[in-house]
Amino acid sequence: MTPEDRVKFVVKWIKNYCDSLDKFPVALVVGVSGGIDSAVASTLSAKTGLRTIAISMPIKQNPEQHDLSIRHLKWLENNFDNIETKIISLDDIFSSFHNTMKQFDSELAFANSRSRLRMVTLYQIAQSNQGLVVGTGNKVEDFGIGFFTKYGDGGVDIAPIADCTKTEVWEMGITLSIIEDIIKAKPTDGLWNDNRNDEEQIGLTYKEIEEAMNDTSSKYYAEYLKIRKKNLHKMKPIPVCKFREF
Repeated sequence: MTPEDRVKFVVKWIKNYCDSLDKFPVALVVGVSGGIDSAVASTLSAKTGLRTIAISMPIKQNPEQHDLSIRHLKWLENNFDNIETKIISLDDIFSSFHNTMKQFDSELAFANSRSRLRMVTLYQIAQSNQGLVVGTGNKVEDFGIGFFTKYGDGGVDIAPIADCTKTEVWEMGITLSIIEDIIKAKPTDGLWNDNRNDEEQIGLTYKEIEEAMNDTSSKYYAEYLKIRKKNLHKMKPIPVCKFREF
């Protein structure tokens, strides 16, 4: 499938899913981080012609990342009539949360809490607009290594690019004429004060992960399995203590 065909497929899938619901959603709501995944997901949402609300939710954000998110919001406004954009700073909310929870200090937990605060924000906006929260996770993160506590992806209603590899997302970004600086930017979840990028956290590049996912003889396969094993709990159903079978 070409990137152009993939774009058409995803846009049609989103519209068909909305058509299948008992109550048609009034809006698609997506968080925009300045990264390629959210840029593509928000653009695909806009291409449906449905009302799309794109939101930047900075939390002590790296200025370069925040600048890219603002540029993408403006790009969306200039290219689509059905787009609404918002910038909602969560700095004060996170600072209050951090201060309240400081006795439970964990850098990883606070990083994940940033994503979950964004998730709460997206759902507040979506439900007040009778809308759906659109996910920005891709196949490598969501089903390969479980690396998906990302920009507002603590929970979503639909996941339009979750079956796309990172390479395929980049290809769609080029097809959609996404801002070049966003396409070239190193992927990052934006959840850490030291601005570490995804590949620094993971220990493999996305291309290396994709190679390992497709080829068990890859020299990266053992490391990929090691990373995947640590995060399998994210990719499996929640364990349930069952008293009966239905």
